Amino acid sequence: MRLLFLGDMVGKAGRTAVWNQLPGLISDFRLDFVIVNGENAAGGFGITEEIFRDTLAAGADVVTTGNHVWDQREALAFAPREERFLRPANFPKGTPGRGSGLFIARNGARVLVSNIMGRVFMHPELDDPFQAGERELAACPLGEQADAVVIDFHAEATSEKMCFAHFVDGRASLVVGTHTHQPTADHQILNGGTAYLTDAGMCGDYDSSLGMDKEEPLNRFLSKVPKGRFEAANGPATICGVGVDISDRTGLAERVAPLRRGPRLEETVPSFWS
Repeated sequence: MRLLFLGDMVGKAGRTAVWNQLPGLISDFRLDFVIVNGENAAGGFGITEEIFRDTLAAGADVVTTGNHVWDQREALAFAPREERFLRPANFPKGTPGRGSGLFIARNGARVLVSNIMGRVFMHPELDDPFQAGERELAACPLGEQADAVVIDFHAEATSEKMCFAHFVDGRASLVVGTHTHQPTADHQILNGGTAYLTDAGMCGDYDSSLGMDKEEPLNRFLSKVPKGRFEAANGPATICGVGVDISDRTGLAERVAPLRRGPRLEETVPSFWS
């Protein structure tokens, strides 16, 4: 199975770049399943139902989120009825929506997608992500109810992301970090067969501060006095993510590599997709 995960869409520039490029990527590389993190898609803060639906229309199979999931209040209303919209699974019991789902890929494979949020340097501080991961994997084990398992681990601390990946190694196909908006260069397959990347990076304008127009963040570092709101940068956007080939026999990763397309960053597509 061939899977693509795209990091946090930031603002109009990021979501438009994803919508424009994703159909071609699916066609050119015969992708079986696509996951997109959409938690910054609406002006950099949250996601609306219209943006969610447009992302599905572009070819995404699932949209994950993170700490900004409720920034657009309408998400509280549409989350419970949209099975392909995920918020972190370790929100307290009774929170609207769902944290995991089992989906059917284009090749017929059953894909468990789970969205889990870390706790180190994160707000709000949710339930234990390790216990949440254990619970989700026990409910739908790889090789039994699921042919592939993907976990979007939305967290700040690289150590927490790495330790979580080692915790589930051999029980997940891919653990990919989101939230920091900076693509890392540590893609690898762990000893047990789980593909890992500390952060997928963002889909947005990299002439910015993490996808935001750089003037106000810079002002706050220099003066400590806010002059205005953070606004999403609207220059040409780069999409960033990770591609994985997953064994149809074991559900574990066979190959993993980053995908980056757009200005500023070095462009790359997984060589094994050619």
